[in-house]
Amino acid sequence: MDALAIARAALREPNLSKPRPDERVYRELKLLVDHRDDLVDQRRRTQQRLRWHLHHLDPTFEVPLRRLDRASHLERVARWLTRRQPELQVRLARELVATIRQLNRAVAALDQELEERTTEVAPALLELPGCAALTAAKLLAEIGPIDRFRSDAQLARHGGVAPLEASSGRTQRHRLDRGGNRELNAALYRIAITQARYHPDVRAYLERKRAEGKSRREALRCLKRLLARVVFKTLKANPALT
Repeated sequence: MDALAIARAALREPNLSKPRPDERVYRELKLLVDHRDDLVDQRRRTQQRLRWHLHHLDPTFEVPLRRLDRASHLERVARWLTRRQPELQVRLARELVATIRQLNRAVAALDQELEERTTEVAPALLELPGCAALTAAKLLAEIGPIDRFRSDAQLARHGGVAPLEASSGRTQRHRLDRGGNRELNAALYRIAITQARYHPDVRAYLERKRAEGKSRREALRCLKRLLARVVFKTLKANPALT
């Protein structure tokens, strides 16, 4: 029954991207990106446990509100723990510091590998303003072979950045598409936010959209749709990817 429903959906919407077996380069990028996400989440949870122990050991000890994983903060905490009585909670806190340091090294190694692989596969992506190596790796991992998509509109729909009509009367509006690949959507959003902060041409583009009556969120959605087109053309222009 499920296979029949899928076949009928494909007939109704022939413009949807056609699935194809993942190629090794994209599959490995996705494995690395997902593994990095897992390690970052593990590091976040380890920091939370360390904060809890430090608070119970001494509520007056000042713990950084953010980025307890920074080397300078960890060194300060480690020195403070060495001056404490060697009780169980101190030992556990020191083990958590060691775990965070180990996770820092693992994440840094993954970042280096992802940058090297992305530079080799699609260096032009790294030239896009706001598209750092990790974001480029995420794009490649979630998009896969670009020839899956016949147009940037297909890619935009795949990433959930194609606007959905929501006009009423004379008011022209589009609403958020909550479907699509949310990881790809998030990667495009990171690029959009970075460009909105630091790229003069993009700020001017967003101001024009606001002048047309769009809200800030709607303007950002327009920018994400534009970025989907830019990413599509960038990858299509790479002979090694088509």
